[in-house]
Amino acid sequence: MREFTDGNPIAVAVYYLCVTVITMFTMNPIVILISLVASAVNYALYAKGGIRPHLFSIALFLILAVINPLINHNGMTVLFYLNERPITMEAALYGITAAGMTVAALYWLRAFGKAMTADKLLYLFGRLSPKISLILSMAIRYVELMRNRWRKIQTAQKALGLYDDGNLIDAMRGRARVLSILISWVLENGIITAESMEARGYGSGRRSSFRLFRFRGRDLLIIAVSIALATVGIVGLSYASIDWYPAIKTNLDAPISIIGYIGFGILAILPTIINTKEAIRWRYLISES
Repeated sequence: MREFTDGNPIAVAVYYLCVTVITMFTMNPIVILISLVASAVNYALYAKGGIRPHLFSIALFLILAVINPLINHNGMTVLFYLNERPITMEAALYGITAAGMTVAALYWLRAFGKAMTADKLLYLFGRLSPKISLILSMAIRYVELMRNRWRKIQTAQKALGLYDDGNLIDAMRGRARVLSILISWVLENGIITAESMEARGYGSGRRSSFRLFRFRGRDLLIIAVSIALATVGIVGLSYASIDWYPAIKTNLDAPISIIGYIGFGILAILPTIINTKEAIRWRYLISES
C-alpha cells in the first residue's frame, strides 16, 4: 500500500508548501476552519497517542485567543469591561481566527516534519545545497535523539536517587543536572560526528544518496493537482473579504469565493483521500487473494 507520504519528496513538499502558504496568508475564518480540521486529521495520521499530541495545540489556541481581546480594545461591540478596559466582540473573534490560523499552520508544519524524513530532505535539497540539506536532516534527527536521551538520563538519575520531584528546588536542580549532562553529550557527539564525516571523505567529491526516489506519474499528478487546487483556492478567495474593525463587515459568500472554498477544501484533505483510497484498494486485494 502506497500512502501519500510514500511518493517522491518533491511531490510531498509541493503539496505542503501550497496548503501551508494559503493557511498562513489568510484571515478568512472559513478557510481557517477548514485548514484547522484538515491539518489536525492529517497530523493524526502520523502521530500516535490519542489526544496527547494535540494538548499543546489546544493550549496554544486558548492562550492566543484570549490574549488578543485583552491587549486589543478596538471594535464597536463591547461585551464587558475588565479593569475599566473594554473587551470587544470584534477583537475576540479576530483573536480566535488568528489563533486558529497559527495552530493550523503549526499542524501542517509538524505533519511535514513527520512526512519528510532525513533521507527525503537530503534528496530534496542535496543537489541545490548539500550543506543546508545536511543541517536540516541533522537538526530533525537531533530533536528526537535529544528527547530520548533526556528520558534516559532522567531515568538513570532517578535510579541513582539524584532526581527528586518532591519540591520545586530539588526538581529544578535535577533538571539542571540532566540538562548539563545532555549538553555535554551533544557537544561530544558533535565532535565525533564531525570527525567521522571527515574520515569518510565528506565534501571531497560529488555527493550521492543511499536511497533512490523514483519520480512516477503518480507524483506528477499530485504536483499538478496540488498546484491546480491551490490556484483555484487563491483566485476564489481573492473575491472574499472581511473587515474586522471597527465593525465586522464580510463578503464571504460570493459565488466565486465558494468555488475557492471547495478547491482549498479538496486540497486540504488530499492526503486523507489518497490514503483512504489506498487502504480500500489494499483491503480489496487482500480479500481477492
